[in-house]
Amino acid sequence: MTLAKRGLILGATALAVAAVTVTGAGIHLSQSKAFFQESPKELIDQVWQLINRNFVDATFNQTDWEAVRTEYLGRDYSNQEEAYVAVREMLEKLEDPYTRFMDPEEFRNMQVDTSGELTGVGIQISQDDETKAIVVVAPIEDTPAFDAGIRPQDVILAIDGESTSEMELNDAVSRIRGTVGSEVTLTIRRGEQELEVPIVRARIEIHPVRYSVQAGPEGAVGYIRLTQFSANAATEMSEAIADLESQGVTGYILDLRSNPGGLLYSSIDIARMWLDSGTIVSTVNRQGVVDEETANSRALTDKPLVVLVDGGSASASEILSGALRDNERAVLVGTRTFGKGLVQSVRSLGDGSGVAITVAKYLTPNGTDINKSGINPDIAVELTDEQREQLSTEREAIGTSADPQYAEALRVLSVEIQEARGANNVTAAPTN
Repeated sequence: MTLAKRGLILGATALAVAAVTVTGAGIHLSQSKAFFQESPKELIDQVWQLINRNFVDATFNQTDWEAVRTEYLGRDYSNQEEAYVAVREMLEKLEDPYTRFMDPEEFRNMQVDTSGELTGVGIQISQDDETKAIVVVAPIEDTPAFDAGIRPQDVILAIDGESTSEMELNDAVSRIRGTVGSEVTLTIRRGEQELEVPIVRARIEIHPVRYSVQAGPEGAVGYIRLTQFSANAATEMSEAIADLESQGVTGYILDLRSNPGGLLYSSIDIARMWLDSGTIVSTVNRQGVVDEETANSRALTDKPLVVLVDGGSASASEILSGALRDNERAVLVGTRTFGKGLVQSVRSLGDGSGVAITVAKYLTPNGTDINKSGINPDIAVELTDEQREQLSTEREAIGTSADPQYAEALRVLSVEIQEARGANNVTAAPTN
């Protein structure tokens, strides 16, 4: 079995923005919508069948899934809302917060392929498996949440004064979203602090790649900051590398800090720009079938590379950084990554609702399952609270000598450039 990359998203985070475009699962909604409204049990059975065929855990969390079907189809439902409640109850038995049902409004708002115009605050959030806390994976750069100082690992305690202690992930996302110009107040816990953060929602245009030429001890360096693995990320990355190559840079620093991930195919496409050969990622479904993605001899550069990561680097960021590190293509600098190694398939249902199903997990080229454990960098550089505060308020300092993690990455890159030059000189030396 081969998993189709373009129908998959990585991790189990939700984006607190609303998208104009949504990717469906090939079901013709217009013909079946009325039927599903008249027969709510058909909706329940469709969700059950999708889980039965695709859920990553063949034991369904030690649940008798056939008995679950009998139980829920044996009930009477007077309307769709009752069916929605039943579907959510049914999915809770899997104890997987990332396999979740979305009613038609939630499904329309869900950010899947991350193309289109977005409205909201611009944060990606997740729900802790054990505590059920709503946690910020990362704010998207140049969005209201980023400007308000929201940081990775902030715990959202309340939304407009309503506690999140009993709130599902989708409910939290729905409450954070809203119309352009309206305000939402997030109560967050950051370490020992509890903060009230008002944020004005806005229209968000995402360009995931920013790059520049920086001075380095060994010559010009290409600095690329990738903020999200969206549908246009690979195109923008290719253009950035081509431009930097034309300017004669000696090496690269790729900044994946606070990049919450995104589309599976985007991470694979970008990995191929840096790797000429080797495995990129292995995807394992419940049958143990491995779908292995490899480089295709089309790397755009072979110059030395250092990758910056932190606790906000999740999912697709971890696929890319894991592939580059395991293939000895790059050195990782920063702090341990988030630890999201799950793949979801998002399916549209007959009445316009949808379901996200955890269908697989992924392994790095060395066979490492990073889910919940993350990837430890080759060189750890922790930031103090004061340094984090400075970088969050002085964004122009990111990727400069005032950024301690970047400064260490530049030092490491300089060593890598020197070693590469030494190896080239030895190779090129004539023999007598």
